[in-house]
Amino acid sequence: WPSIFSGLEIIANRVTFSHKDAGGSPSLLDLLVSLGSNHHATLALADLNAELDYSPGTMVYISGRVLEHSVGPWPNGERFVIAHFMKDAVHNRVGVPRPGFPMQSFFLELVGRRQKGKRQKRGRN
Repeated sequence: WPSIFSGLEIIANRVTFSHKDAGGSPSLLDLLVSLGSNHHATLALADLNAELDYSPGTMVYISGRVLEHSVGPWPNGERFVIAHFMKDAVHNRVGVPRPGFPMQSFFLELVGRRQKGKRQKRGRN
């Protein structure tokens, strides 16, 4: 299985009512890839009071277990979504502990390391 995700779902031309993903892992992010042609769908995140452009080619990472999300009707076009997700039951079954929640400091450290590496490379030239 050449993916870090334990599950994959294809959603075709379907309105998705507001929900949270019951079997998902709260500390992991799901990847939603919006595909299709000539549609102008929006991804609503009720808990954040936000609506995101969900046009073809859009990729969104969300915690589907934590954030209530939906996609309402769109005026035209074909809409396909490839939803990548992880299930707690799979981790439990194979004895893999669930990772902790992502922290902002983790991402800032990664950015800092990259910036430091770029500066060091520039200094060598």
